[in-house]
Amino acid sequence: MRGTAERDEREAPIGELLRSWRQRRRVSQLDLAIAAGVSARHISFLETGRARPSREMVMRLADNLGVPLRHRNRLLVAAGFAPAYRERPVDAPEMGAVRAALDKILAGHEPYPALVVDRGWHLVAANRAAGLFLEGMPDHLLEPPINVMRLSLHPDGLAARMVNLPEVRASLLYNLRRQADASGDGVLAELHDEIAAYRYPGVDVNVARLPGAADILVPLRVRHGDAVLSLFTTIAAFGTPVDVTVSELAIEMFWPNDEATAAALRAWAGE
Repeated sequence: MRGTAERDEREAPIGELLRSWRQRRRVSQLDLAIAAGVSARHISFLETGRARPSREMVMRLADNLGVPLRHRNRLLVAAGFAPAYRERPVDAPEMGAVRAALDKILAGHEPYPALVVDRGWHLVAANRAAGLFLEGMPDHLLEPPINVMRLSLHPDGLAARMVNLPEVRASLLYNLRRQADASGDGVLAELHDEIAAYRYPGVDVNVARLPGAADILVPLRVRHGDAVLSLFTTIAAFGTPVDVTVSELAIEMFWPNDEATAAALRAWAGE
């Protein structure tokens, strides 16, 4: 199941892919034509296969449609051209500056948890404080590559310790669906459907209560020992990436939502 959507995309003709991205972005042929500096008739011909785009045209249309780098490469290949963007593993020698930046961000966020994930929400790196989320997790959820979304919402995972599971689940699933739709990533769509099918005995996850009057965001409230930690997150990414891997990395940083949580995290870090 994991590679079905990606395989379908690789086998699709360039016109079909262009039409799919245009419709995903809710852009008309006329609007795209104006943005790209061509006629609407030409866009129609490209989508129906009556005309073949040049390499420059593929890149121009992809830029106007905000197509992610991975999918820009697939558009180019479908049009008969070589990919434009490299995809280096994070541990490649030339990625040293990227790794150094990630290490500094993760270490600098202590004593609060922080982690780095890839496009499919697989764990790439984490600081020591993030270890509190892994305590007591079953082995089958910790087998590499660890999927952070699955670890969070699997009935055997962090979900079992969440005090406000319905709210957190609803928020994460909503964001995951938006991410899948915006990126056209079939892997994310399949992950969303898998997690949406999870069942939690004794918990009605379809009745998500609104955040409390004192809340500014939807917090993550999770039991840790005798305490209940209340956290919220921010997500950062690299600016102007030209490498596929770097463009898909996200840094998620957890922040205490109250002083009691901040004190508990400082204490845990000092142990």
